[in-house]
Amino acid sequence: NICGVKMAVLRDILKESWDYYQDLKKQLEKRLKELPKGSILKRHISHNDYYYLKVREGNDVASRYLGKEAPAGLEKSIKERRLIRRQLKEVQENIHMLSKLRSRKI
Repeated sequence: NICGVKMAVLRDILKESWDYYQDLKKQLEKRLKELPKGSILKRHISHNDYYYLKVREGNDVASRYLGKEAPAGLEKSIKERRLIRRQLKEVQENIHMLSKLRSRKI
């Protein structure tokens, strides 16, 4: 039956997509744990710039002094973390959509 074959192919595609996004989610979450949280704040005081790392700790926001120059690698890592968080959100949305599709009887 040609219809049954097409449905089997669709089920296989859904399964492969589900597995792909679950694996991608794990990779992104792992990388997210490796990257620093927070944002860099530059304050200009008495003709000098001072850099701070602002990090949320529960309901509070803590500031950690970084120095007169922001560590170059830190800013890059924070930008990467933001990018990964956006990617993770997209992946979670795709998983949610696939979950709805998988729950239907195909």
